[in-house]
Amino acid sequence: MKHKRKSKAGMAPGTLLFTGERKMEDVLISLIRFEGDYYEEKSLSSVQEAIQELASTAGVTWINVDGLHEIGVIEALCDYLQVHRLTTEDILSVGQRPKIEEHDQYLHAVVRMFMVGGGGVEVIDEQLSFLLKDNVLISFQERSGDVFDGLRKRLREGKGQIRRRGAGYLLYAMLDSVVDNYFVILENLGERFEELEEELLLRPTRASLGRLHVLRRETIHLRRSVFPLREVMGRFERMDHPILPVSAHVFIRDLYDHTVQVIENVEVLRDISASLLDLYMNSVSNKMNEVMKVLTIIATLFIPLTFIVGVYGMNFDYMPELRWRYGYFIVMGLMFVAVLGMLYFFKGRRWL
Repeated sequence: MKHKRKSKAGMAPGTLLFTGERKMEDVLISLIRFEGDYYEEKSLSSVQEAIQELASTAGVTWINVDGLHEIGVIEALCDYLQVHRLTTEDILSVGQRPKIEEHDQYLHAVVRMFMVGGGGVEVIDEQLSFLLKDNVLISFQERSGDVFDGLRKRLREGKGQIRRRGAGYLLYAMLDSVVDNYFVILENLGERFEELEEELLLRPTRASLGRLHVLRRETIHLRRSVFPLREVMGRFERMDHPILPVSAHVFIRDLYDHTVQVIENVEVLRDISASLLDLYMNSVSNKMNEVMKVLTIIATLFIPLTFIVGVYGMNFDYMPELRWRYGYFIVMGLMFVAVLGMLYFFKGRRWL
């Protein structure tokens, strides 16, 4: 069942209200800190411990918060970083349009993170928010589980230059992981569309139509979430902020290209979903036409038989055929020949 978000109609701007669905019992906070060869990763027991870690100025600090239902946790972190009240409100308001905002002391970004769940037959998504300030990056997720396992592995193993770059580059790397996972989602949807297309060609059913509507809804939702990313990544590329190093712009430009490619692929899937709906309607219509053709041929075959039976069923006294010894067999043979002749005619016209 689709969850109905809480309404904020009539509330004052900056009112903190979690509008989403509670997807986990407790809020989980984890920390990763790195600088060069130094690396530290641990779980934090409370928001107070997280604030104490933020007070440290050593290296780049990435704090990840899983769960947005405890408003006090989000508010405490944002107040410590001196984040605007409207930004805190946006973090708690699930369903935000993807965006990136540049403030004097920090950057705020919102995207949709998509993952494959339900045994590969379901696409799940959640809102993902970022706060970037100085050497601190905080990510806010609705539930545990994300697309950053590969990024965490690179950080642990010290591969590439990610440990030697700042928090701005870490934000790029996380956005890149989100966009790259869109290709996984697109591949999953593409495979499901191919399977459904084969099913619609061979044996379309009402269950097929139901799966098609689910795929169309997922594609439309993906398009609605991805389409604004072109504007977000374009603005991210042009952003001239002290937090973002100049060397990161070439990577952000590549991220923008990937975003455009994702949008183009989503448009292709949307066109495919529309064509599959037409295919279903045509397949059902053709199936109905085949059934009607068979019934029409059967009814046509019985027309001359009905005529013959009707003539000899009148029981007139002076019908000599009624008293013939072989009259019954002659009439049955005539009916059999009539049926064979009509079948030969239908086959000659390629109606069979």
